[in-house]
Amino acid sequence: MTAQTAQINLKAGNDRSAYAHSFGMMQDGTTYQHPSHDVDLRPELKSAYDRGVEVVTKALATTAGGAGTPGYAMIPVYVDPRIVDQTRKFTPWVELIPRVTNQGITADYNIITDKGAAVTAYEDAAQSDVTDTEDRASTSIKYIYSVGRVTGQMQAAMPSYILQGLQPAGTGLTDTTFGSPSAPNAKQEQVLVRAQAMREKEESLIWAGSASTDPTQFSGIPTLQSTTNQNDLSAAAVDWDDVETTVRYAYDDSGRPTIAGCDSASLVDLRKLMVDNFRYGPKEMTGTAGFGVPARVVIETMVGPMPVIPSQYLSTVSGAKQIFFLDMEYIEMRVLQDMTYEDLAKTNDSQKFMLKIYEALIAKSTGFNSFIDNIL
Repeated sequence: MTAQTAQINLKAGNDRSAYAHSFGMMQDGTTYQHPSHDVDLRPELKSAYDRGVEVVTKALATTAGGAGTPGYAMIPVYVDPRIVDQTRKFTPWVELIPRVTNQGITADYNIITDKGAAVTAYEDAAQSDVTDTEDRASTSIKYIYSVGRVTGQMQAAMPSYILQGLQPAGTGLTDTTFGSPSAPNAKQEQVLVRAQAMREKEESLIWAGSASTDPTQFSGIPTLQSTTNQNDLSAAAVDWDDVETTVRYAYDDSGRPTIAGCDSASLVDLRKLMVDNFRYGPKEMTGTAGFGVPARVVIETMVGPMPVIPSQYLSTVSGAKQIFFLDMEYIEMRVLQDMTYEDLAKTNDSQKFMLKIYEALIAKSTGFNSFIDNIL
C-alpha cells in the first residue's frame, strides 16, 4: 500500500499521468507502430502499462465529473502537434523554371525577327549588303503579396506545431520528399503558411496567368504561347503520332524542347500510349528532370528523351487538356526581388506582416516550343 501511494503521489497533479500510464516517457505524437517502416514498440509499451496497472482506480470512469467540451471534465483534450494543410498544391514548376535577376521594372531583351541571307555568286561579283530585322521585347514585372496578422493573445497562447508536408518539393508522385517544418509560435506558423501560399500563386500564374485578363498578373505559358505551334485535336483523343508531330513543329522552328508540362490526366494518357506502342513497363517510363525532380514518364522523341512533369493548375477537363513541349533555355522567371519578409504597421494588439515577390515570366521565343491542345 505504501508503494502504491508513493507511485500515485509521484504522478499527482501531472496532466500526463494517464498518458504516461499507457506510453511511459514516449513523446506525444510519436509513431510507435508503422508496418512499412518496420517499427513496433508495443512490447515496450506493455511493460510500461504493467508497471502502472496496479494503481488504477476502478471507481473513476470517463464520464465522471460532468460533461465538458468536447470530452469530459476530468479529461483534457490533447491536440496532435502536426497540422495538415488539406488545401496544399504541388509547385514543381516554380523550381524548374530558371530564375534570372532583373534590373528595373520591365524585363527587356532583343530578338532577331528576320536575317539577311547569305548568297552564292560568281568570281569577283559585285557585293551587296543585306539587312537584318531586330526588335526589342519588353515585359512588365508584376507584384505578388501574401499578408498575415497574428493577435498578441494568439502569440502568447498557441503552442508549437509541426506543419506536416507543408513544403512539397517536386511533382507529388512517388519518391517525392516532403518537408515538415516546425512552427515554434503562432507568427512563425503564419509566415510558413503564407510562404506556401506564395509558391502556389507562382505556380498558378505560370500555367493560368493572363496579363490581358488581369493586368496585375504576369502571363503564363499557355497565354504566352497563344496559337504558336499548336496542334489542336478539337476534343479528340491523343495518340503517339500527335506527340511526334507536335514535337516536330518546335524542331522545324529551330527549337529543341527539353521538358514537357501537362495536366495529370494527360500524363496518364501518355503512360498508356507508351505501354500500347512500345510495351514499356511502369519502371521503364521513369527518369529525372532538372533539379532532381522525379518524372513518372520520360518520352523518347526526335529531339531526345523528354521528362514530363504535371501541374495541378492545368485543366483535366475532357476536351480541354493540354501537353506543352518546352525549350527551357529560352523560358525564364525574371526577378526584380525574390520572396522577402516585411513587418507592416502595428494594428491594435497584433503583429501584421507581408511576404512579397516582384517577377514576371518571359518566353523569348515561343516558336521554339509547341503544344497539343484540346485533348479529349
